[in-house]
Amino acid sequence: MNKQQLAAKIWESANRMRSKIEANEYKDYILGFIFYKFLSETEVARLRAEDWTDDDLPELVEDNVETVKYVRGMCGYFIAYDDLFSTWIDKGSDFHISDVRDALSAFDRNIDPARKRVFAGIFDTLQTGLSKLGTDEKSRSKAARDLIYLIKDIPMDARQGYDVLGYIYEYLIDKFASNAGKKAGEFYTPSEVSQLMSEIIAGHLKGRKEITIYDPTSGSGSLLIHIGQAVARRNGNPNDIKYYAQELKENTYNLTRMNLVMRGILPDNIVARNGDTLKDDWPWFDTDETKDETYDPLFVDAVVSNPPYSQNWEPPEAGEDIRFEYGIAPKSKADYAFLLHDLYHLRDDGMMAIVLPHGVLFRGGEEGEIRRNLVEHHHIQAIIGLPANIFFGTGIPTIVMVLRKHRNDDGVLIVDASKHFTKDGKNNRLRASDIKRIVDAVAGNRTIDKFSRLVGIKEIRDNDYNLNIPRYVDSSEPAESWDIYATMFGGIPVRDIDALQQYWDVFPRLRDRLFDTTDGHAARIAVAEVAPAVHDDAQVKAYIDRYCDAFADYRGFLRGSLIDRSTDVIIAAEEETLADDLMRRLADIPLVDVYEAYQALDDGWQTVSIDLETLQNEGFDAVRAVDPDMVVKKKGGKDVEVQDGWTGRILPFDLVQRHLLADDLKAIDAQERRLAEIGQELDGLLENLDEDDKDSDAINEEGDGFVTAELKKAVKAIGKHPETELDRVLVAAGKLFDEERKVKKNLKERRLALEEKTKATIEGLSDEQARDLLEDKWVEPLQSKLEQLPYGILDDLVNRIVALGEKYATTYADVCDEITSAEAELGSMLDRLVGDEFDMKGIAELKTLLGGAR
Repeated sequence: MNKQQLAAKIWESANRMRSKIEANEYKDYILGFIFYKFLSETEVARLRAEDWTDDDLPELVEDNVETVKYVRGMCGYFIAYDDLFSTWIDKGSDFHISDVRDALSAFDRNIDPARKRVFAGIFDTLQTGLSKLGTDEKSRSKAARDLIYLIKDIPMDARQGYDVLGYIYEYLIDKFASNAGKKAGEFYTPSEVSQLMSEIIAGHLKGRKEITIYDPTSGSGSLLIHIGQAVARRNGNPNDIKYYAQELKENTYNLTRMNLVMRGILPDNIVARNGDTLKDDWPWFDTDETKDETYDPLFVDAVVSNPPYSQNWEPPEAGEDIRFEYGIAPKSKADYAFLLHDLYHLRDDGMMAIVLPHGVLFRGGEEGEIRRNLVEHHHIQAIIGLPANIFFGTGIPTIVMVLRKHRNDDGVLIVDASKHFTKDGKNNRLRASDIKRIVDAVAGNRTIDKFSRLVGIKEIRDNDYNLNIPRYVDSSEPAESWDIYATMFGGIPVRDIDALQQYWDVFPRLRDRLFDTTDGHAARIAVAEVAPAVHDDAQVKAYIDRYCDAFADYRGFLRGSLIDRSTDVIIAAEEETLADDLMRRLADIPLVDVYEAYQALDDGWQTVSIDLETLQNEGFDAVRAVDPDMVVKKKGGKDVEVQDGWTGRILPFDLVQRHLLADDLKAIDAQERRLAEIGQELDGLLENLDEDDKDSDAINEEGDGFVTAELKKAVKAIGKHPETELDRVLVAAGKLFDEERKVKKNLKERRLALEEKTKATIEGLSDEQARDLLEDKWVEPLQSKLEQLPYGILDDLVNRIVALGEKYATTYADVCDEITSAEAELGSMLDRLVGDEFDMKGIAELKTLLGGAR
């Protein structure tokens, strides 16, 4: 299975296993064991690269001083043979929780002194938490054994390397975060927000060598990992990046280090610290006695952070801490303290991005003074308003603020991205297109209607340094208005037609064709049907042709870029290459939302990238691989994994069947249609029966179905000569039930035969057939989505015109006429009513009122 499927399987199993343990705690156990597996197998892999064999591995003992020194120098740590993860697995039922305790203690003893800051105490959280895995040693041993067996199949070989393990680790962190509620904010920034910040920073750092990045509130380390990946995609060598991380909570600090190490980052490129960022600034002093001599301030190329929002802190006196030269954040809100800390640690040409609550944009007092200084010294490059409910455990509005140490321009780009998201359960989530829309705006300092605006310092001064986003960017939809003239006399106000100018700029003659504007103020729709008139317009057809021409060679381009190069395409960089090509094709085509097109590309890329990884790890023959389809079923009250047919490793069975086994599908479809017809015929027999006949034992009490066993008896008793209508119905029903059984049996056999035939077909595909099917899987869905984009634009235009016509179709006079007619009809009905003296007086009064109204 691919890494996504494996990650999902591990999460489902882990979630079932965790019993009453909180998700936020359980994550420390499973992630700790995964990290230990990683270190254990990394050591073995490096020794095998040095010509060690499996027979040599038992020589890994602490008593062998030379071997221990050699392994520590190579890996940064030493794990003895008895403590290897694979040895735990081999022990089977003899595995005991004490094996874990002993191994973790030995690990701490055998860390290379030069790598202590990376590895020392990294398993403390796991070690201290083992007691919570059960009520006694036996139950704890079983829980630990279940965990190591759960993760034993995560691959860690040379072909798949760090990517699979790192992906699964991040996937589990994300899943645990979504289940941990408010506690998730302590350790995890949603990957989409991390990606947004990373893309902005990476664009600024493009082309640099030996880059340093820093996260002073590192949590799980996901922000650092994302920015490192984004920088490496642009700059090449990932080993040219040095990572600095600081985290207050010890268990989260351990999570940071584990995550960084498992992403293949060299231990020498990781500098992590467990400390209070605001109380104890970054520089690492060798000893308290020699602080002045060993002080080494840290200045980096980039800082990214998602600090705790509006946290209490102990501020220093003014002038006491050089980090806070622009002001001291209030005791109850440390937001600006974190920001100023980040800014201080930037190099002169560095850039930072920080997540903050919305209040930092407009709160007064000390925060207002800090904000004024940041604006006047040109530090703020951009403010990005994010959607609500985008972070786990909090729905408060948040922003990303982008700052620079030195800038030549004085404008601040204000971005309102609050309406660009998709729903994901209880939370909102940024889509790939939302991220790209924001990154493009920030990179180009673009002013975009209802989205972003470059604001000068003078305007900010005039607003007393209040940076609240709605003051500068109005992203709200205009309130619906009604034109009095058109309401009274009908027609569509010309100004409402003018509001569609973006369409008339592209189709200038279409407006005159659709509307009669002789009135001057209000126009009439001049065509019987709007949709045909729009789609038949010559300029519209020319627009569609122009769009199609831009993508005429697209299918071949994608086949050449992806399918013909499937085993050597650089997956991490290819989506950006394809996106650049897509933007180029759309550059001169108006009306199309390029970000909608980009989203279509990204949606398809999720499938393509997974398949490409499999093909590159296993070779092109993986396209012909068929695997058992394993599902979890209840057996004896327990969840048991059993095979339920087959599934293509790359090619879905239904895709192969549609393209290569269409005749078999048609035969099955015919049988399924016959089953549906039999059901309808049985219903018809019942509907035509008299109610008295439905008292038969062969028909259920509700009278809407047959009782199979009783029907069979009744038909047997009737024999070959039915005498009554009921007899004839029962015999006909009996024949239909017999046919239904045969059809179901035949259908089951055909489906099983088709599954086996599909399996054989996939395994026997020629290379050309396999490539054609990959094209149908990868290229066809994207091509279809892109082809529909211009038609969606035209449909939108048609719908807006029709809506305008319907809005003013009924005039005020029409409404008055309808009221008068209704009142006259009511008056006529009142004239025909009779009653006692008081009823008639009431009716007379109502008639008087109606007359007055008229």
